[in-house]
Amino acid sequence: MRFAAAIFDLDGTLIDSLADIGTAMNQALAAHQLSVHDIQQYRQFVGEGVEVLTRKASGNHPTLQPDVLATYRGLYAGNLFGHTAPYAGITELLATLRTLPIQLAVLSNKPHVSTQQLVAALFADVPFRAVWGQRPEMPRKPDPTAALQIASELSVNPKDCVFIGDSSIDMQTANAAGMFAVGVTWGFRSRAELLEFGAHAVIDSPVELLHVL
Repeated sequence: MRFAAAIFDLDGTLIDSLADIGTAMNQALAAHQLSVHDIQQYRQFVGEGVEVLTRKASGNHPTLQPDVLATYRGLYAGNLFGHTAPYAGITELLATLRTLPIQLAVLSNKPHVSTQQLVAALFADVPFRAVWGQRPEMPRKPDPTAALQIASELSVNPKDCVFIGDSSIDMQTANAAGMFAVGVTWGFRSRAELLEFGAHAVIDSPVELLHVL
């Protein structure tokens, strides 16, 4: 194996959660008499944590953002699994990876509890060594702190880690941590963005990761 550990982003990388995120935020916006968005617009809103998602979705209404955020949290927590599912080929990829001498982990900017609930439900048989979402005591990606702590917890040198994600945030995180950055094109952002922000490799289907590893 070329790498000792693989750290995956969650939304847009392992799971397609856009419809559930966008629907919950649109419901929160409507509840506060704000304009809603086409679900596809949320591709540009997600990835930097729920506070940034709320700011982008709320537009020029900063005074309402705390209320919109609180409403969104409640709505989304009650509908994590409405339409959310692993991307095609992900389950098969993870089944193969669990047979190989490589440690697996998840690092997301999604709130920690939601991250753990989704991974536990959708990937119950995958032996992830660490599943981390955004927590108040930990700076969110692209700060490399959490990625480096996962590598330390796994007793793996960062240079022996591959970091897989679908956005500029993930590519920046990987590079800041000294990890090998792999961008995926089936998620929420473009190939051009992944390359611009430092992807060492870009893959178009989950099975291609095996060739990188």
